[in-house]
Amino acid sequence: LFSKFIHPDKQLYTEFYSLWIALMVVNAIIFLVGVVLNSLALYVFCFRTKTKTTSVIYTINLIVTDLLVGFSLPVRIIMFYSAGDCLNCSLVHIFGYFVNMYCSILFLTCICVDRYLAIVQVEASRKWRNPTCAKGICVFIWVFATVVTFSILTMAIQFAACCLSKILVLMVCEYFFPLIIIIFFTTRIMCALSKPSLMHQSRERRMRAVQLLITVLIIFMICFTPFHVRQVAISINPDMPHDVSLLVYHVTVTLSSLNSCMDPIVYCFVTNNFQSTMKNIFRKTESQQTTVDILGMNKNSKGS
Repeated sequence: LFSKFIHPDKQLYTEFYSLWIALMVVNAIIFLVGVVLNSLALYVFCFRTKTKTTSVIYTINLIVTDLLVGFSLPVRIIMFYSAGDCLNCSLVHIFGYFVNMYCSILFLTCICVDRYLAIVQVEASRKWRNPTCAKGICVFIWVFATVVTFSILTMAIQFAACCLSKILVLMVCEYFFPLIIIIFFTTRIMCALSKPSLMHQSRERRMRAVQLLITVLIIFMICFTPFHVRQVAISINPDMPHDVSLLVYHVTVTLSSLNSCMDPIVYCFVTNNFQSTMKNIFRKTESQQTTVDILGMNKNSKGS
């Protein structure tokens, strides 16, 4: 049963070598772009953002999960050449990858719910939207994702097809339920923002909230939905042709990695100063480079 849900890279390498090469190139690009963008974002939110609001705390945890997902991509190639047929090595990598993927899903959900509470339920949610509560929720998410992912892998390895329904329930907890929450709050906030009672919120803040929720929905549809649809299809039809299951699995896993490059779009809508801080960093770098070039030209002119 485990081999139907999870396909190691070696199977793709031996049966579809060209596709394996193409996906490794895509993963390398995702790794480079994702690590650079998320490292800059982590620096901005940790060292350049003074007020650690609930949204910032959720975002920092999301950045950490994206960085861990990014760093796991080159591990796939290293394991392929060094670990060989070591099943335990593959299981450790798969476990770590999926824990971080589901943490990304849950932290994106928290950011959306927090944005809804901040815009629509300002007074009622004031006691819940505090850093202490946010940190507790983050700890719970890490523990929950670890336990549930371990349960999914254990049941897929040890038990027979009679436990497919339990595996399906676990996947619902970690993906489909958060997706329903995001769709619900996106609809609620878009309806609520048209009411006169919320007009005291600035237009910029209201538009940023809508943009954040829509961006998260797009990330869910592109990155996470294909993989989980495939897993549900396997649960319903375990006799799916091996070639189809193998190809769809590796393509959808690669799409799920893409969220580490797309999540930085979400960061732009979390705080007011993220975009301006990033621009200042790049402007400072450009000005320093210009100063170095001018000094170099002056030295050359003096020497001549």
